[in-house]
Amino acid sequence: MMTDPIADMLTRIRNAVSVERPNVEMPISKVKTGVAEVLKREGFIWDWKAEDGTPVGQLQIDLKYGPSGEKVIRHVKRVSKPGSRVYASARDLRPVLNGLGISILSTSKGVLSDREARQQKVGGEVLCEVW
Repeated sequence: MMTDPIADMLTRIRNAVSVERPNVEMPISKVKTGVAEVLKREGFIWDWKAEDGTPVGQLQIDLKYGPSGEKVIRHVKRVSKPGSRVYASARDLRPVLNGLGISILSTSKGVLSDREARQQKVGGEVLCEVW
């Protein structure tokens, strides 16, 4: 039984990047596809796709590397955990690593990056930080 599927997703991405795999697969959910879409919009991954399957579909993420093989995703940190949720308003959101990284939030308008949340003036649960 998995108690924290978002932490599992982040760990799979972290492990795949550390061994320089071109892609990673995991069970699909709406929040995971939202996180993958934010990572794509912010330029941390190439693309993602959903594959149907029984009993559970799979989410495949194509990881991104630089021209000489340098890692685009260097650090992934889970902020809000099942036992300790972390919430932030739009005013409280600060740039991660002076704007080089992002925070990913679950808001009332869907899963957004910290930049998008500040522009739309919405807060929510801070899921993770990526840089």
